Amino acid sequence: MARKRYSDEDVLKLLREIDVHLHDGLDVVSSCRKAGISDKSYYYWRKKFGGLSRSQVSEMKSLKKENERLKKIVADLQLDKVILKESLDHLKPRA
Repeated sequence: MARKRYSDEDVLKLLREIDVHLHDGLDVVSSCRKAGISDKSYYYWRKKFGGLSRSQVSEMKSLKKENERLKKIVADLQLDKVILKESLDHLKPRA
């Protein structure tokens, strides 16, 4: 069975829909079945996105992107540092 990927906005919409079903008196399994997802996905998404608004999710996404970019920059700088250190060792006169 093929897996369906949901965007963060779709996940928030489904979580709200399930919350409405829960407040109407349905249990979690029935609410998830109506929404078309598994209860395992619901609990995972609730742990990950519980209490977040759309703006907070988009901010979290942009912060993750920025963090990845900064990690790449740090890795490149560390590599440059190692290369310069090795070349300096080769240029030093041996006593």
